Amino acid sequence: MSAAKPKGGTGTPATAEATRAGIEFTLHRYEADPAAESYGQAAADALGVPHERLFKTLLAEVDGRLTVAVVPVSASLDLKALASAAGGKKARMAEPRDAERATGYVVGGISPLGQRRRLPTVIDASVSAFATVYVSAGRRGLQIELDPADLVRLTGAGTAGIARG
Repeated sequence: MSAAKPKGGTGTPATAEATRAGIEFTLHRYEADPAAESYGQAAADALGVPHERLFKTLLAEVDGRLTVAVVPVSASLDLKALASAAGGKKARMAEPRDAERATGYVVGGISPLGQRRRLPTVIDASVSAFATVYVSAGRRGLQIELDPADLVRLTGAGTAGIARG
């Protein structure tokens, strides 16, 4: 894996942040299906990546504060576990328009990197089981593959068991 300089229209705030940080990453393009029931699972299938190695970015409100949760596409988010990990009492999924407004990305292409403003972030602890993982690079049809430690560092995230299933 090598540092990839975004070109050919693949530059996003996520790839710009990774490039500025000087980390090694690889971009992967695929044909996004706008009618997919699960954008993450469709991305994993299109790229031939195990579902537990491709992570989706979700936004929830923990005690009224927007919080980013990053979990494998093979799992769902445990809202109670997220609330606990984020130091709160109650969590609920954020409205899509609030997620888009806060991150600067569209649903189905929300990246944990390069968001409009840095939000508290929790990544499922299973991320450390892999040498590299995939997350959205900031648009549907584009994933960034990187070292999990770089993902945690760049997002300022904590890790906890927030996935179930």
